[in-house]
Amino acid sequence: MERVIISADSHVMEPADLWSARLDAGLRDRAPRVLRNEGRPGWSFHAPGLPPSTVSGAWGAGRRGEDLKKHLENAGYESARPSGWDPAARLEDQDVDGVHAEVLYSTLGMRLFRMTDAALQRAFFRVYNDWLAGFCRHEPRRLHGLGLISLWDVDAGVAELERCVALGLKGAMIWGHPPADAPYYSPAYDPLWAAAQDLELPLSLHIVSGMGEESRVDFTAPAVRYMHMLHEIQRSLSQLVLGGVLERFPRLRIVGAECDVGWLAHWMQRMDHADGKFGAMMDVRLSLRPSEYVRRQVWLTFLDDPVGAASLESLGSDSFMWGSDFPHTDSTWPNSRAVIEKNLASVPEPVARRVLRENAAALYKATRCAFVLGRYRTAIDLYEAATKAPRSPMEDHVLLAEATKILYAGALLEVGEADKAWTVAETIDDNFSKMVDLMRQDIQERLRAKES
Repeated sequence: MERVIISADSHVMEPADLWSARLDAGLRDRAPRVLRNEGRPGWSFHAPGLPPSTVSGAWGAGRRGEDLKKHLENAGYESARPSGWDPAARLEDQDVDGVHAEVLYSTLGMRLFRMTDAALQRAFFRVYNDWLAGFCRHEPRRLHGLGLISLWDVDAGVAELERCVALGLKGAMIWGHPPADAPYYSPAYDPLWAAAQDLELPLSLHIVSGMGEESRVDFTAPAVRYMHMLHEIQRSLSQLVLGGVLERFPRLRIVGAECDVGWLAHWMQRMDHADGKFGAMMDVRLSLRPSEYVRRQVWLTFLDDPVGAASLESLGSDSFMWGSDFPHTDSTWPNSRAVIEKNLASVPEPVARRVLRENAAALYKATRCAFVLGRYRTAIDLYEAATKAPRSPMEDHVLLAEATKILYAGALLEVGEADKAWTVAETIDDNFSKMVDLMRQDIQERLRAKES
């Protein structure tokens, strides 16, 4: 059977005029903007209090080596795929990659986490959250957005978190790593943890969204900087676990995004050792081993991590999710299925299902039948075409039997019977996708022959 895939780490690409067109009139002269570089090719992102940063890496999917170097130095928005900001085009690019739904992070908005002007940051995040909610409303069963939350004022952040829920967003991003003088185990954040726990809203720590040096967008010595990006996430998780946040808020759910998982086994072991050695000196004593909090309350995403994939079963596969990072430079698009096959070839199928769809579906309350919806229209089209073109009884039987299952699963989903829809969907023939393409071609040829 064709694998059902939810990317738990994908990105929108904000329109260049997102903030300048949507901010209140009194703030538009300070709006973040994408501007052509002076005296050299390419374009950069400009925001108050931040150095300009190259934008073309945000849509470098599929490039590497000299091709990527040239792209980063020269490309503008004209080379970006419209699916970054056009939800209809986004569904098409999902289909190209064989992905059935996505959890959507920001791109330019992530860079705004480094701002220190709290009021401006809140205004910028609010505009983005409104825009993202509209983007996802185009097809909420396949597009699952995560809002941006400013934490310079935690109470204001909680209010925006509640507004994100009302907008239909499925989670929220916070600093990938907080300011050095305000670690996440500080009691100042307690209203945020309590609200997220009560709202059942996952909070994400994504690379390049923190206050540390690793989050500064800079392509100087990029291979070295690439290696350091995940360190902020590791430091934040250490604060949350060893600092007692997950002990005090046992239903809080934290996601470490785009940081892979191959490092996790040793890190959990080292945290357990650190707690045994120094736990008595911490302000909050833990009732569980640190590794147990990770298994209970932390989820991680990975792109292409065979080392991590080999440890999924032993670490506990309920805590990991695959993501394509589309359309960013490190993305696996449009070859995600080949990358997944390489990573999960020796992983038991029940584990693969959890990593590729079930964990993300449960965490973000995403439909477990996104792929049914993707095939729903195809099934209807084939039904209609089959009545117009002469076919053999066997062809009709196979085609209509499989299409009937999809139509039935889709109808169940429409009335809220997701579990029953999933059961039906699991029975669809393994080769149906290939069969659909072949039959579509055959139908077109038969119709042309009939018309002539």
